[in-house]
Amino acid sequence: MTDIVDELKWRGLFAQSTDEDALRKALADGPVTFYCGYDPSAASLHVGHLVQVLTMRRLQQAGLRPLALVGGATGQIGDPRPTAERTLNDPETIAHWVTRLRSQIEPFLSFEGENAAVMVNNLDWTSGMSAIEFLRDIGKHFRVNKMLTKESIARRLESDEGISYTEFSYQLLQSMDYLELYRRYGCTLQQGGSDQWGNLTAGLDLIHRLEPGAEVHALATPLMTKADGTKFGKSESGAVWLDPTMTTPYAFYQFWLNVDDRDISRYMRILSFLSPAELEELEKVTEERPQARTAQRALAEELTTLVHGAEQCAAVIAASKALFGQGELGELDEATLSAALSEVPHAQVTELGPLVDLLVEVGLAPSKSGARRTVKEGGAYVNNVKVTDGESAPAREELLHGRWLVLRRGKKNLAAIEVTG
Repeated sequence: MTDIVDELKWRGLFAQSTDEDALRKALADGPVTFYCGYDPSAASLHVGHLVQVLTMRRLQQAGLRPLALVGGATGQIGDPRPTAERTLNDPETIAHWVTRLRSQIEPFLSFEGENAAVMVNNLDWTSGMSAIEFLRDIGKHFRVNKMLTKESIARRLESDEGISYTEFSYQLLQSMDYLELYRRYGCTLQQGGSDQWGNLTAGLDLIHRLEPGAEVHALATPLMTKADGTKFGKSESGAVWLDPTMTTPYAFYQFWLNVDDRDISRYMRILSFLSPAELEELEKVTEERPQARTAQRALAEELTTLVHGAEQCAAVIAASKALFGQGELGELDEATLSAALSEVPHAQVTELGPLVDLLVEVGLAPSKSGARRTVKEGGAYVNNVKVTDGESAPAREELLHGRWLVLRRGKKNLAAIEVTG
């Protein structure tokens, strides 16, 4: 089991631990129970959370027992952001989001066998606790001067807005989670992102104060970044969510397909479950033929299958091919086609005019004369069929699902017309 530490390091998933030698020994001595927490600050997890979810899966496969905590209590407080106070959501909303996040995490873990996963909610051990009990039993063991050294709190204190006592107390709640899971499940390892290191170690300190002799550990993974300096997990349209109603499976697939060549090797190691030999071969292919985007396609297919299922992954791959003339557009279901076309330039019309007008309408040609030139040179396509008469209007019978026309200029420039009414 100690091999998992070496694998995490090879994959770039090991930022720091409290005591690596002690952690290796604990893994060698017997089964280890660990936990990772997720706060319901939105209705869905986003791809930034995938690092932790997939690391949990990887650790379970190595023999560790996972506790997946969705914070019904901490979600009502919010981990302090470096910039501004969070907006508090009502308890009913938080409870609903807890259920949604649990359903997103559960498919990645196994709930059978000797190291079966357990879903936990910190509301179970906080809801019945009074403020006096919390201050006496937990707050007594924290030193404010040490808490002030946490980067996010220090930055907030330097700002005009400052920080509320509510968010300042978040570290106490998360530390109590580790203590409770240690007592209830024998949990001796907490996993999280390196930005949570202050909270992770605070939980260790609390256990050491209240449970003398306890051997507990913390393991942090690095924060994911992009080579261009933008935030990982963001696309042009915003965050990339795991919920298919918030980010369609097609857009999810395209996010990974469009990963920068400078990032793909690192992302593959962190997120893929391919073997080191398979990953090294993909890295070699990417270096030799980056234009083929072989590694990006492999990662997009693997993660879309994991998050949305094999059937949805096959549908979005078919849509990707069909849009560029490598498949039948008419065979795509309406939901998949609509999701795919929402990712390309599109325009709404009530009537179908001449093709040259439509090409200008969606921005595939700068002017009617430019559109006519495209048609004359054989570069205009409607639903993957080359059109030679730009003055003719497509028939309503050509509309896909009675609604869409897919226009293409050349091999790669796509757009869509949606007929309304």
